[in-house]
Amino acid sequence: MRYRPGPMLPGKTKFVPINVSPLTPVFGAEIEGVDLTRAVDRATFAEIRAAFEEYSVLIFRGQPLDDAQQIAFSECFGPLEVTVKANPAGGTTFARQSNLDIRTGEIIPPNDRRMIYQRANMLWHSDSSFKPVPSLCSLLSAREVPPEGGDTEFASMRAAYDALPVETKRRIEGLAAEHSLAYSRSQVDPTVMTEEQKAEVPPVRQPLVRVNPVNGRKALFIGAHASHIVGWPLDEGRTLLQDLLAHATQPPFCYGHRWREGDLVVWDNRAVLHRATPYDTVKYRRLMQRTTVAGDAQTGSPGRLRTAGEGSSCGFW
Repeated sequence: MRYRPGPMLPGKTKFVPINVSPLTPVFGAEIEGVDLTRAVDRATFAEIRAAFEEYSVLIFRGQPLDDAQQIAFSECFGPLEVTVKANPAGGTTFARQSNLDIRTGEIIPPNDRRMIYQRANMLWHSDSSFKPVPSLCSLLSAREVPPEGGDTEFASMRAAYDALPVETKRRIEGLAAEHSLAYSRSQVDPTVMTEEQKAEVPPVRQPLVRVNPVNGRKALFIGAHASHIVGWPLDEGRTLLQDLLAHATQPPFCYGHRWREGDLVVWDNRAVLHRATPYDTVKYRRLMQRTTVAGDAQTGSPGRLRTAGEGSSCGFW
């Protein structure tokens, strides 16, 4: 299907409609007809943004981006987050997902602290839900991929919410969960984060159900960073979170992406969970560069949709 662009914004444009091909009955789409290694015109980005709001996960094949090109396209969605110190690329706008040493390019031993930290990426999660203002979206670029393994799986929290019994929807409305990076990492190794790293991102409260400010659709806001339900006994709250996660990650709500070099995948952290899958980290090389777009407001605030390029240095022409 094709989207009509919104109102044209000032500036030079050369509009060519993109092709949007749905991947599953409930979410995800492959986007064709755009070269992201070049500056994206405003009308084309308006179509991309409309598809993002509709499908939650967008797949762009054959986009051999360098870091500068990835940043330029990412900033079309809004300002970028700075990565937390615990990531090897901490302090930059990139979150590095790799078994390669950032300085030498050599394979990192599997028992290295950096690899242990990354194992938590194999838990279902939403990027930056542990921040007071959680992220809008993530953009992951495949620079080097293994010949087998290392896929990424996505689950639609909108479809999962829609499929809940009415009684469950009533039960969870208005509830909040505490989200913590230290909690999610502790599920892999309680010692993998230093006290300084934990102090950088203290626990925050997030609503259990989020509402998209553009289309009004509701989504579960759960995942590995969600520790417990605020105001509930610990065991009871964690049981609810586990039950919701089991429901939300059933096959009808999921899409598994097999990476090719040059893929760029954009996903809505307000509406999907994702997780990495294993690969042979000793035998194969894998380098994925992630940029993360900051959210508009705290989840308790109504927020609004940014216009194309607002608050960013996106390279529109």
